[in-house]
Amino acid sequence: MTSITENIFTPPTKPHAKPVAKPVAIIFDWDNTLVDSWVVIHDALNATLNDYGMENWSLDETKSRVAHSMRDSFPTLFGDEWERAGEVFYGHFKKTHLERLSPLPESAGVLSELSKMGIYLGIVSNKTGELLRLEVSHLGWDAMFDVIVGAGDAAHDKPAVDPVEMALLGSNIAMGPHVWFVGDAKIDMECAINAGCLAVLIHETPPNDVEFGPFMPHWHTTRLSTLSNLVKTL
Repeated sequence: MTSITENIFTPPTKPHAKPVAKPVAIIFDWDNTLVDSWVVIHDALNATLNDYGMENWSLDETKSRVAHSMRDSFPTLFGDEWERAGEVFYGHFKKTHLERLSPLPESAGVLSELSKMGIYLGIVSNKTGELLRLEVSHLGWDAMFDVIVGAGDAAHDKPAVDPVEMALLGSNIAMGPHVWFVGDAKIDMECAINAGCLAVLIHETPPNDVEFGPFMPHWHTTRLSTLSNLVKTL
């Protein structure tokens, strides 16, 4: 593959404008972008909070407060005990995460289509790398991804650019708007914009300035299939 060292197009300046050039690479978030995992994360987190005598969170609280990796978020929750609390969390999580793992509608078909187009596909997630790769393998999706980067694999986790750099390492693809970063949350858009990539939000409701601030996505859609259909037309 020819090395790409310059942006081949400028990200849309109008909010939510459709991209105008086909991506060379697409990097996906994992949890709640490609698979449904909120309930599993929520149950494991509340079990951990119970173990530490702390008040449980509602599912809405979990959805709004869980975004950063464990090494970036657990010290705030558990102080000096955060590493031990992390072990407790993963003990609860590992009991059921594979049997309850559920691909979101359209995920498998969209990934298969994009893979057949020859687009470089990767995952950058704040789920620990070992468990992330186990889940991808459990679904039989390994062959569709060129690279899988989880929390702890790079020097820093999302929203830092490090995992994006790692995901593209050795691909001859430089960070830029020819790389689309697809996710469901502000932290994904922040990571995309920090890396100079095209930020694509997959979410049932449009983004707003209050939630996203300076990290508004370049493009928003409600369905993964809309993304793959767009790529086919570019």
